[in-house]
Amino acid sequence: MSLLVVIGYGPGNGHALARRFGVGGWSIALVGRDAARLDRGVAALAAAGISARSFVGDAGDPASVRATIAGIRAELGAISAVALTAYRPIEVPDVLGADPAAIVHVFDIGVAGLLTAVQESLDDLRRASGSVLVVNGALGQHDDDIDAFAVSFGGDGVALECSAKTKLVGLLSARLRPDGVYVGEVVINGSVLGSPHAGPTAIDPADVADRLWGMSVARDETHAVVVEER
Repeated sequence: MSLLVVIGYGPGNGHALARRFGVGGWSIALVGRDAARLDRGVAALAAAGISARSFVGDAGDPASVRATIAGIRAELGAISAVALTAYRPIEVPDVLGADPAAIVHVFDIGVAGLLTAVQESLDDLRRASGSVLVVNGALGQHDDDIDAFAVSFGGDGVALECSAKTKLVGLLSARLRPDGVYVGEVVINGSVLGSPHAGPTAIDPADVADRLWGMSVARDETHAVVVEER
C-alpha cells in the first residue's frame, strides 16, 4: 500500500489531503507537534475506513524531521509521497524593524523543514516514482497589491516564507523530474473554510486536496493557484 506522510497536520488542509489520499487507497502518517490533535485526526480517518498513524514531530526543526521520517519508515515502510501543509505564523511583522539575524527563522518550516523531509525520503520517493506536495499561500506571489496587503497586517515574514517555498518547489521539481519524482504546490489565494478568518466564500480544504491529488496523477503542472471567489 502506498504511504503518504502529511507534515504539519491540522484539521483543515492537512486533514483534507490525508482523507483524499486515504479514500484513494493510501495509508497515512500524520506528523505534527500536538499529540492530541494528531490522535483526533487518526480517529476521524479511521472512522472513514482509512489506515492512519500519528507521529509527533516539529516541521521547523530539521533534527526532529529527520528522526520522525526515520521512525515512520521503520514502523510503516517505504514512503510514496510527502506533503507539507505546515506554515510559519507571524513572527516578523515588519522587515524594517526586524533583527536581520532573526529573519532566517521565517524559513524554518517552508524551506529547511520541507527540504529535510525530501532529503530523508528521497531514496523511497525515487524508487516509487513518488510525489512531493505542498500547500502554500498567495502572500509569496510577486504582485504589488499582495505585497501591500501583507504589509497592512504585518505579514512580512509570512510573505518571505511563501515566496521562498514556491522557489524551492520549482527547484525540487526541476531536479527530481528526471528521477520520476513529481513535485507540485497549490497556492491558496483567499481564506480557508474552518480557519479563524474564513469568509462566506472561503475555499474548501477538500477542493485543495482534490487539486493536489489530480496534480499528482497528471504530473504536468508544478504551480497551481486556487482563488477565493468573492
